[in-house]
Amino acid sequence: MSRIGRMPIEIPEGVTVNYANHVMTVKGPKGELSRELHPDMIITVEGNTITVARPSEDKAHRSLHGLTRALVANLVTGVHDGFAKTLEINGVGYRAAKQGNKLVLTLGFSHPVEMEAPAGITIDVPAPNKIVVSGADKEVVGAVAANIRKWREPEPYKGKGIRYEGEVVRRKAGKAGAKGK
Repeated sequence: MSRIGRMPIEIPEGVTVNYANHVMTVKGPKGELSRELHPDMIITVEGNTITVARPSEDKAHRSLHGLTRALVANLVTGVHDGFAKTLEINGVGYRAAKQGNKLVLTLGFSHPVEMEAPAGITIDVPAPNKIVVSGADKEVVGAVAANIRKWREPEPYKGKGIRYEGEVVRRKAGKAGAKGK
């Protein structure tokens, strides 16, 4: 039995769950999310709990069991609490600013990089070297944070670039120096 798949999902107060035709729709204070789930999985909504079961012990069903439970749990957590990713900017002259709904990054290019947040995602800049991406859909929050990080990934020599909060960048030694000069 899957250790993750067998755990029931608690539905918090203020969250409504509807499951019909293999589509789970979850509404809560942070918004509404829906996702199509695999038709083989057995999903039951009873009272304030959701359980996910598998029809057989096939390898495909075993692998889908934990995945389906995690996807449903992310829907419930997203509409109730939401998800957030924090990015840190390191480097001289590298900074972020917010202009209306746009995120403006100064990353050493000849031009500033402007990004607009997709629907359902909020981007906050509490400090010039910190960016917080938050929203209800975990997948979209992670994708937006990865797209921001992609503009200037942390390099191993000086550590300059955009990294996730708590991410450790393995540093390398630079050149030893030219001999004979």
